[in-house]
Amino acid sequence: MRRMNAYSEDLRKKIVEALLRGTTKSEAARAFGVSRSSVKRYAKLAEDGRPLAPKKRPGSKPKIDERARSLLEADLEGRPAATLSERREYLGRLAGISVSESTVSRMLRRLGWSRKKDRWERRSATSS
Repeated sequence: MRRMNAYSEDLRKKIVEALLRGTTKSEAARAFGVSRSSVKRYAKLAEDGRPLAPKKRPGSKPKIDERARSLLEADLEGRPAATLSERREYLGRLAGISVSESTVSRMLRRLGWSRKKDRWERRSATSS
């Protein structure tokens, strides 16, 4: 399932400007291809003097940041046979983060690595 992106601040401003010129909310919704409830929300924000910019998406920060990701990549190159537990402990020592083996495994897969027998290898371009 794809996540829908927020409408840009520029589009929101154009909608509010159209309303100020006398366009009805329904006409603005049709003209800009957005829902009427979105038009009403943007009008209310502008009326209250609040910013029209989209809010930051909810959710927690990623557990493994860029520094930890680069450490993990270096560890993969240097120790391809290390276990998930060893990699987890490595990240704890060097990056000061505490993550589960599952989190490490998901990150390795995102980085393009897969487990082959007793070692981690880069996935080939032909594998699915």
